[in-house]
Amino acid sequence: MTGGGPAAGAGVDPDPASARPPCRLAKLLSALFYGTCSFLLVLVNKALLTTYRFPSPIVLGIGQMAVTIMILYVSKLNKIIHFPDFDKKIPIKLFPLPLLYVGNHISGLSSTSKLSLPMFTVLRKFTIPLTLLLETIILGKQYSLNVIISVFAIILGAFIAAGSDLAFNLEGYIFVFLNDIFTAANGVYTKQKMDPKELGKYGVLFYNACFMIIPTLIISVSTGDLQQAAEFNQWSDVLFIIQFLLSCFLGFLLMYATVLCSYYNSPLTTAVVGAIKNVSVAYIGMLVGGDYIFSVLNFIGLNICMAGGLGYSFLTLSSQLKPKPTVDEENIPQDCQA
Repeated sequence: MTGGGPAAGAGVDPDPASARPPCRLAKLLSALFYGTCSFLLVLVNKALLTTYRFPSPIVLGIGQMAVTIMILYVSKLNKIIHFPDFDKKIPIKLFPLPLLYVGNHISGLSSTSKLSLPMFTVLRKFTIPLTLLLETIILGKQYSLNVIISVFAIILGAFIAAGSDLAFNLEGYIFVFLNDIFTAANGVYTKQKMDPKELGKYGVLFYNACFMIIPTLIISVSTGDLQQAAEFNQWSDVLFIIQFLLSCFLGFLLMYATVLCSYYNSPLTTAVVGAIKNVSVAYIGMLVGGDYIFSVLNFIGLNICMAGGLGYSFLTLSSQLKPKPTVDEENIPQDCQA
């Protein structure tokens, strides 16, 4: 993570790329970074919550928020990055992102602990149609018939897989659908709120975590989640502690990667990259984790959903790579030209 030079004014993101169109390489690298972080975090969280049976997904989320606050604040103090100091207008500028942020965090961790990786992956694909719907409503975008057909395949495959899920867990399904809603809304609103002249990408990350860590801690205490974490019997296991700390750090990296990917790409591209990552997670999850129960119909539904997701990803990314003839090449930065 790197920052730019001194800001031109208070509240301005110092990254010089803020004032110019992002080049194709920046779009590609930010998408790959997001996909890698997301993939690793799902596997580490699954190991903590299922293999070790860590009982407190909310505490894990608090750890990830705390690491985010510490890294960004220390980086700001050392002038590695810049974001505006707190003022009374920031909560208004940021709303409703903090609520979506913590909802996305907790529902994602809770659903990971209660579902097998293949079913978690399939049901997470509902993020794509939800993002498409929200982009249509909030950002006014329109999509082709091919895109709509691929979305239909995703939904059809997910319903077939869910209807034949032998390890059905209602609580897990509720959490993962809430996670889909929060993820889609968070991606769209992050794109809308991330004006470099206002909070910038670092400010969005920092204040999201700051505003929600105390309410989340209160929820953790009131629900007994914090007490369960304190009484957990694996705190003396060095390997568990390493994975817990790794999860906290990867949680920060994923939040940063999500904001970075949304900054350089559309929210839909971020959702698509997540969907491509989920394909590998789904098939690996059939072999690891130990909680997937195979059935033919469920496996068919999984593959229909994956095929729809890959088709949708291809259509979306290929449409973004099409050259735009209206762009004046003289205004394109030298480092972004072929």
